[in-house]
Amino acid sequence: MVGLATAMFIGLFAFGHELLGWGAAPSDKVQLGLFVAFILGIVCGYKTKG
Repeated sequence: MVGLATAMFIGLFAFGHELLGWGAAPSDKVQLGLFVAFILGIVCGYKTKG
């Protein structure tokens, strides 16, 4: 499951603007939102495991 989530994150982070039509302008916050959601998911998963 972790591998699938990581692959989806990398795919969306790298190619989301091409696949889903997101703007590639620096002012777009889609990649930042994906990155923050991924990091928070890791932190929450770590805290619930321990």
